[in-house]
Amino acid sequence: MKISPFIFVFMFGLVGLSASAQVKKDASLRFKLNVKESERKVDVLIDGKLFTSYQWPENVMKPVLYPVLTSAGTEITRGYPMNPRAGERVDHPHHVGIWFNYGDVDGFDFWNNSPAISPEKKSGFGTIKHIKINRIKEDFGKAELVTTESWIDPSGKELLSEKTEYHFIAKGSMRIIDRVAILTATGKTVSLKDNKEGVMAIRVARQLELPSKDEVIMTDAQGNPTTVKKMTNEGVTGSYRSSEGIKDDAVWSTRAKWMDLNGTIGNEKIALVICDHPKNQSYPTYWHARGYGLFSANPLGWSVFTKGKETLNYSIQGGKSAIFRYRIIVNSGSDLSDSEITALSDEFARKY
Repeated sequence: MKISPFIFVFMFGLVGLSASAQVKKDASLRFKLNVKESERKVDVLIDGKLFTSYQWPENVMKPVLYPVLTSAGTEITRGYPMNPRAGERVDHPHHVGIWFNYGDVDGFDFWNNSPAISPEKKSGFGTIKHIKINRIKEDFGKAELVTTESWIDPSGKELLSEKTEYHFIAKGSMRIIDRVAILTATGKTVSLKDNKEGVMAIRVARQLELPSKDEVIMTDAQGNPTTVKKMTNEGVTGSYRSSEGIKDDAVWSTRAKWMDLNGTIGNEKIALVICDHPKNQSYPTYWHARGYGLFSANPLGWSVFTKGKETLNYSIQGGKSAIFRYRIIVNSGSDLSDSEITALSDEFARKY
């Protein structure tokens, strides 16, 4: 059957109008970054609604993005220890919102540092200090926040200077955070010895955990046991899926280009994805993704993930820099297909 030129042009015009309407719709999502120095945070607002906050609380030993909400206003991050909610786990007080950190930097543990560490043990832990806000850009559909941080040892000596770019993007019901961290060894060469505690991480709400079968005893970098007790699985709906087709608890210690954690909070279907970048060390990264709610990409901790078969003792030469790039996707209303995630991951790879 032949399609007349008139019908073809009409149909093409409808497609063009639909695409234009979508672009216009996305462009109407106006970002506003409210700096609140006295409260030690920057609120990221989209059409007046909170998406997340860049925070540097005195009782959290690194800057974090907390809380993180979907386009529908549902919080996907765990409340504890900032704002505990009934029915959630209270393990690992250093797991706050979204953060970037590591368990062995010149022998100091930056990952596990929190107010729970006793004073006599504090000499083994490092802190990431917020220094300043370098730049803020606000627009329709996107915004940018650039900050400077300092990785200091217990004596206050700087080991690494970090310049962080946060690119916030809104597309319909999807929210995206592109985080680009430039770490510079400002003095001598800094070692990041092979360690399972790292690097790009988020601690999710109870509903996005995987249903647990029994209590689990987790061990931190110092060998201290933490018992993660069995809890009711009512409303717990999380499921991992990697770019390599591996699912749920089996994803831990595997390598993948991206990892999807999907589940439901209330009646809202949610997809949470972390994408690695081809220019990152060890791409595709190892995943330190746990069923109890820790969702982390770790490109530097090879030994524990390969059961001792391979080791990576990474370092940044004095005066030199290393760049770590990650994309975090939060989609409301549905899970994302492999092809959709791959397209977003490829877009991220081309961008930075």
